[in-house]
Amino acid sequence: MQQIYIASYFRNGYSRFMKLILDILNHPKRKAIEKRLEIIQFFDEFGSSAARKAFGKSRSTIYLWKQKLANTGGKLSALAPGDKTPIHKRKRVVQPFIEDFILNYRLAHPCADKTTITPALAMACQQAGVKSVSESTVGRIIRDLKRRGRISKSLKMIHNGDTGQLYFHERKSAKKKQRRKGFAPHQPGDLVQMDTVSIFANGLKRYLFTAIDVQTRMAFAYAYKADSSASGQDFLKKFVKVTPFVTTRIQTDNGSEFAQHFERSCQENDLVHFFNYPRHPQSNAHVERFNRTIQEQFANWHIDELAELDTFNRNLMEYLIWYNTERPHRGIGKLPPLKYYLNNFFKPQEKSNMIWTLTRDFNNSLLVI
Repeated sequence: MQQIYIASYFRNGYSRFMKLILDILNHPKRKAIEKRLEIIQFFDEFGSSAARKAFGKSRSTIYLWKQKLANTGGKLSALAPGDKTPIHKRKRVVQPFIEDFILNYRLAHPCADKTTITPALAMACQQAGVKSVSESTVGRIIRDLKRRGRISKSLKMIHNGDTGQLYFHERKSAKKKQRRKGFAPHQPGDLVQMDTVSIFANGLKRYLFTAIDVQTRMAFAYAYKADSSASGQDFLKKFVKVTPFVTTRIQTDNGSEFAQHFERSCQENDLVHFFNYPRHPQSNAHVERFNRTIQEQFANWHIDELAELDTFNRNLMEYLIWYNTERPHRGIGKLPPLKYYLNNFFKPQEKSNMIWTLTRDFNNSLLVI
């Protein structure tokens, strides 16, 4: 009987051994691979009879594993179990009587769920001499009927306050939101965090939209009467206009001001929109810290100007010019954001011709806003 030893695959030295080990370190089926490797080593040492008794694996199975190792040059991931999903899946066969009963019941009682339908179905099946089905099966049948379009999806009744009419609207499935996960910015505009701050004063409520670039700490803010998605869209346009870099990714919380019109504006400008996890402000730590700063250093001192938003926003632009061009920031080496941006993301030959123009244009764009 020919013996194949695992050690023979590592004859090219330590580096090859480590390369093959690293191949399975993060493999999703690592435990299964290590188990099969253990069986092969046991087989080589004690033979096929002992391996069958100890692990229940035949000689042909173990030789097949060895063949996979040999064909891939000893790549351990070749021992990973394959996909066992059947090629031809069994299709659910439903008794026509049961399907018709569910259809008619849903027509008579819209939005009735499986728990409501199952008792009535059991009684009807008993009278008709048909074997009934479980509550879970009723739920699967309803799902299949919806997929085939024979049952309408969940409807939401909406009352029009202007006309007084009632109409039904099909509920849309929740959109899967993109999360930041492990993404880390490297260039200006790679990740801009946005948020809103509610300000109360003299019976008035105003909303301060804020944004900060994570890489350069360059910030922007603007006050609105409403925290609508239209305000969010306008704020995004202003931010893209005043910043000297190209923005590629936006990160916000799950507020309605960052939906609909705001989301549409992101798509039109090819911006990736990351959402925070619910009730997790730590994900937006940079803008949350900026919110505190702008409230303590500006908003609280200009609270009487909220009745006249034009005046408030004009003074806010003056503050932002100071914040971005003069105020030192500990997180970027005690430099102002604009100076940090010019020192780290401009080539030396560009500075002599562009640095003054860029600074002046940035200040002017804020004042124009």
